[in-house]
Amino acid sequence: MTSPTSSPTPPPWHVSDALALRYAQGAAPETDAWSLEKHVESCSPCAGRVSAAVRAGAAGPALAAVRADLLAAVGHRPAPARAPAAASVSAGHPLGRGARLWWAAGPALRGSWVVAVALVLGGAFALAYGAGLQGARSWLLAASPVLPLAGVAVSYGRHADPLYEITAATPSGGLRLLLTRTAAVLAVCVPLLTAGGALLPPVAGFPGAAAWLLPGLALTLATLALGSFVGCRAAAATLAGGWLLAVTGPLLGQPGTDPGGAAVLSRYFSGPVAQGSWAAAALACAALLVLRRRSFDHLETR
Repeated sequence: MTSPTSSPTPPPWHVSDALALRYAQGAAPETDAWSLEKHVESCSPCAGRVSAAVRAGAAGPALAAVRADLLAAVGHRPAPARAPAAASVSAGHPLGRGARLWWAAGPALRGSWVVAVALVLGGAFALAYGAGLQGARSWLLAASPVLPLAGVAVSYGRHADPLYEITAATPSGGLRLLLTRTAAVLAVCVPLLTAGGALLPPVAGFPGAAAWLLPGLALTLATLALGSFVGCRAAAATLAGGWLLAVTGPLLGQPGTDPGGAAVLSRYFSGPVAQGSWAAAALACAALLVLRRRSFDHLETR
């Protein structure tokens, strides 16, 4: 029983037919339109109601043509006939869940950087097992933290996404979409680079194959935080260049005294001090990213 002092829970809000019609006609106030767009992301019945209103309006034929082209582009096959109730629930979602996930993470998984990751791994194995180079593992470990930065740089922004202007203006755009694509980049890099490092010939005193994870995470978060000021491409290029100069310079300068690179790389990867510093840097960058999250709501002009 509800106590006299407690306020009753308000009923759940849904899109009315009148609001859906105003939205379809472009006559809904901006605040109502944003609330509607956010609500239909998680409410299939309302999404179907809005979709039906839009398709019935003047823009219906044009949207039908765009929808057909989009489904053809993602390789969507028509689903078998379903009951009317099931069809009405999914009417607001012309793409299935898998297609929507592919749209969100697509540029992060289709970029040329995936080929670059494969080439780096293949080159390391060729040098280690084909040429017998002892330092192949050190070069892979040195390059691993910056490979995700290339994926971030080519997966978000006007230069990477032909629908950037549209996605950046929706509630699902901005930092939320950028983090989705960054997670897709890390989901590719982490298992490939860690497994690749573990399979290369071991070197005495060399950091473990997973030692690059915290440095890689810290540099990735630093790219996102710096990208809120200068754009993701400039941030990734700056941090990747600085890292490569700091790490590969000493490796090139001591080919005879430290052929495996263990002593040089241990300063960056091994021990509680080094790993603790990377963890602290990652937390600091994450905190800055939270403070700067609104900067990703605006269209990128750089």
